[in-house]
Amino acid sequence: MLQETFFQYTQPQTDGSVATTTITLNAAHQIFEGHFPGQPVVPGVCMMQMVKEVLESVIGAKTKLLKAVDMKFLAILNPLVNRTANMQITYAVNEFDAINVTAVIQHDTSTFLKFKGVFKK
Repeated sequence: MLQETFFQYTQPQTDGSVATTTITLNAAHQIFEGHFPGQPVVPGVCMMQMVKEVLESVIGAKTKLLKAVDMKFLAILNPLVNRTANMQITYAVNEFDAINVTAVIQHDTSTFLKFKGVFKK
C-alpha cells in the first residue's frame, strides 16, 4: 500500500461511473533514492498501484488486476517538477462481475499514464 507514505489523494469526486481526484506525491520517499538519485521518476508500477488504491476507495472493496489491455507511460512523472497530478478513473462492472477500468494520470498538458484493464473484487 502506497497511500500515505508515497502519495496522498483528495476525496474522489464521482459522477456516475467516473471518479476524479488529485494526487500529491512524496518526493522524499525512499523509492526515489534508487529511482533515480538526483532525478526522481515515479515508477510505472507505482502509478498502477495508485490507480488500484484509488479505485478500491471508490468502490469500497479490495481488487486484483486480472488483465492490462492497454498501458501507456507517456511522460516522466518527476515529483520535484509535478508534485501533484490529476487522476481520472472510469469504471463499469460487466456481466462476469469484473470491473472494466480506464484511467488517466495527467497534469496540465502532460499525460503520464493511460490505462485500460480489468480488475476483480
